Amino acid sequence: MTQTQQVTTATEANVVVALAGNPNSGKTTVFNAITGARQHVGNYPGVTVEKKEGQRRVGDATVHVVDLPGTYSLTAYSLEEVVARNFVIEERPDVVVDVVDASNLERNLYLTTQFIELGVPVVIALNMMDAAEARGRDIDVELLSELLGVPIVPTVASRGEGIEDLVAVMVETARAYRAPAREVRYGRELEEHIQEITQSLEHEEALAALPARWVAIKLLEDDDEVRDLVSERVDDGGDLLRRVERTRAHLEAVIGDDAEMALADRRYGFINGACAQATTTSRAQRIDWSEAIDNVVTHRVLGIPIFLALMWGMFEMVFRLGAPPMGWLESAFGWLAAHLAAWMPDGPLESLLVDGIIGGVGGVLIFVPQILLLFLAISLLEDSGYMSRAAFVVDRVMHYVGLHGKSFIPMLIGFGCTVPAIMATRTLESRRDRLTTMLVAPLMSCGARLPVYVLLAGAFFPPHLAGKVIFGIYLLGVLLAALMARVFRSTLLKGPMAPFVMELPPYRMPTLAGTLLHMWERGWCYVRKAGTVILAASVVMWALLSWPKPPVDAPPDGPPAIAYTAAGHIGRALEPVLDPLGLNWKVGISLVAGLAAKEVVVATLATTYSLEESAEGSTAALTEALRADPTFSPLVALALMAFILIYPPCIAAMAVLWRESGSTKCLAVAVGYTTSLAWVVSFIIYQGGRLLGWG
Repeated sequence: MTQTQQVTTATEANVVVALAGNPNSGKTTVFNAITGARQHVGNYPGVTVEKKEGQRRVGDATVHVVDLPGTYSLTAYSLEEVVARNFVIEERPDVVVDVVDASNLERNLYLTTQFIELGVPVVIALNMMDAAEARGRDIDVELLSELLGVPIVPTVASRGEGIEDLVAVMVETARAYRAPAREVRYGRELEEHIQEITQSLEHEEALAALPARWVAIKLLEDDDEVRDLVSERVDDGGDLLRRVERTRAHLEAVIGDDAEMALADRRYGFINGACAQATTTSRAQRIDWSEAIDNVVTHRVLGIPIFLALMWGMFEMVFRLGAPPMGWLESAFGWLAAHLAAWMPDGPLESLLVDGIIGGVGGVLIFVPQILLLFLAISLLEDSGYMSRAAFVVDRVMHYVGLHGKSFIPMLIGFGCTVPAIMATRTLESRRDRLTTMLVAPLMSCGARLPVYVLLAGAFFPPHLAGKVIFGIYLLGVLLAALMARVFRSTLLKGPMAPFVMELPPYRMPTLAGTLLHMWERGWCYVRKAGTVILAASVVMWALLSWPKPPVDAPPDGPPAIAYTAAGHIGRALEPVLDPLGLNWKVGISLVAGLAAKEVVVATLATTYSLEESAEGSTAALTEALRADPTFSPLVALALMAFILIYPPCIAAMAVLWRESGSTKCLAVAVGYTTSLAWVVSFIIYQGGRLLGWG
């Protein structure tokens, strides 16, 4: 594509901006600051990588911003890197805005050099300038811009500083289609061969859309995607690839290292040279608080106890602070159910609205305060920079189970939701690591299971123990995940463990706006699910619990009416399997319903007990009904919580696992082992407790 052709895409009416950057660079904050609430989320065509887009009006122009996946480079090692690179190459955005962490300049600029190599218009958003200044670093922005050959706008996105300047510069750069004014040079030896390969590619019409120099560099790096592209599209591609291979061998013999490493070293040399000229460090450098805190929280002895204490505090906070607003919502839904029941005549419609919808959906929505508090705590851990430390702390422990600390990040995300946890495994380089982490991620208790724990812990344990019981269940999931990871790496997924380097970003004070936004985005998914999946499941379960009706000649002292329904027959069929766990047939109905979404377990229990006990479907009524059920006890509640923790995740999570793994066998293994493990662990808890006299 020529420059003239490209300029026509950045018209007064529309400017397409690709937002790129390293993880932890503040890219999401910049995106939110630019687009505000005008955002929507989907997937890139053909892949499961999340695609976030937003818009903003600038004068009479519409600026369309595409938030690329966070990556450290454009080398096609991970799916995120492939997606980011292909978007820039194939979609040809009018400008790339590269968000760079000013406090970690050298590492972040590596991605910038690769955009410069592509020859696309680039604007650097030099973010977190406040953090750089706090570390005693002074950056000459104008000089650095001149050295790199691209515009640079200093920002502190968390406070909205510099965002308007950034928008103005990126629109100006896009409309002018101003390519980088500098070129990364790789030294005499490498440059000779880059030029030689570039000349061979310059007249290839099949590759006209790609910069010939960039293709030459990628061939020297032995980039698989570019090699395949040349092989397929270039007439004498095989001969060219053989010449490149001979060049690579020659360079390795001369330089003493492979071409890819040599090119990376030259990029870092270019970056270090620019930074040395454009940055200075104050002699009176302020205390590096990140390093000081890390000396404590990543300590070999104290690190894990501190992590466990934070997790315990998180669940205590969720249970204790969430109890009052949960009671208010419970009273509101109870009032609504009572008044609706009094206003409507008895019949199927009244039962559907009161028992099915209010009792089901309302029984899930009352847990929104706890869910929001959980997501608030997770957001604080992520935004502060502690989440990476948690992975670093458990790295040594993870080595014993055949994984490394990087695998623990998707597992931690699983505390919020299993779906993004499974998707987060894409950052792992090794397929064995990815599959192992996918298989054990469902054992990390997601937020959807929390309502069940809160219900059962609140019903059968005193308030001062309830939070500790819930923490114990979450800890059980972590231990089982570690155990099963060891099993999988020793059997189905044997192989060497891939090395990794975990970047520890500097600690930052989470902003109120950012934390609340992350909490709300995740919490809204829970509420939206209550209005869609859970509503549908509640109606279906109400129907299954309502029909068929008992026969006319049914004896008055015979089985309850619910035993004659379709759900009753399902529950009775499962009873022989659940009886050794201390669980009754009504719980069996809820467990089946919970495969749609774990929150539905509470909704189904509420519907089941309200139909049988003629309660109003409130959590208080359900709690009393469970306590009054002679088959329930604290020991049974523990066995049920363990079963809910372990048995297969929701349908959405299973679908994502199947897509991400690309293997039906992997999905079958996940469903099979979680079902079996859930039964075995619950059996041990219940029968072991009875042997110890706890029944």
